[in-house]
Amino acid sequence: MSLRATGVSVTLGGRRILDDVDLVCEPGELVALVGPNGAGKSTLLGVLAGDLEPETGAVELDGVDLLRRSARDLARQRAVLLQKQGLAFGFSVRGVVAMGRAPWYRTARADADDEVVAASMERAEVEHLADRLFPTLSGGEQARASFARVLAQETPVLLLDEPTAALDIRHQEGLLAVARAATAHGTAVVVVLHDLSLAAAYADRVCLLSQGRVRAHGSPGDVLTAELLSDVYEHPVAVLDHEGTLVVVPVRKGAPCVAH
Repeated sequence: MSLRATGVSVTLGGRRILDDVDLVCEPGELVALVGPNGAGKSTLLGVLAGDLEPETGAVELDGVDLLRRSARDLARQRAVLLQKQGLAFGFSVRGVVAMGRAPWYRTARADADDEVVAASMERAEVEHLADRLFPTLSGGEQARASFARVLAQETPVLLLDEPTAALDIRHQEGLLAVARAATAHGTAVVVVLHDLSLAAAYADRVCLLSQGRVRAHGSPGDVLTAELLSDVYEHPVAVLDHEGTLVVVPVRKGAPCVAH
């Protein structure tokens, strides 16, 4: 199921957050949204989710405008992982993950709820936390439990807003590996990332936003260049090739030399 944004613009509080943005994510593809703070990444994800109506332009899911779809229909087509987890009540992790099954209530697919919840917790590596109360978890554990919830929703489109921000290296790699594996089954994934090296490693295409506009859009090798990133982030960076994978590192003036 393809997701297509065309000419999307958004103004909030008198400020233009997005300006004439085009983006396409096809089935079986992982697209990374990158850019500096305030570039419009999370706003664009909100528009792609149908949670924020654009001032101009439109977003189509499988050729149908999101604004023409019902909330239940949207919940069966796309799952959204937000930056901040809004659960304050004492739900167990298993209960939180089971919330992802709500769109399938009273459908034939509800028969598989228990199986899907268990499999989703395993994929997100939170099965050992099943009986823990969500508010008692660390930030990283909450993020993984919330990721399990969107996996349990079983939608053809996944929209992830900085899912790795609170995670250690192992779980960053694990989460994106799961997202990457989902594309092999035809899932379309759009993920907001700050770590450019992770974007290079896992994305099919990278969309680089700057001041609300698309500065570049293409393969990681085409977009993640030292010259372009240094300009957009207003800080010099180097892009290295490590065993066929791009690694983006900041250039630090006066940094001490390290003997090898």
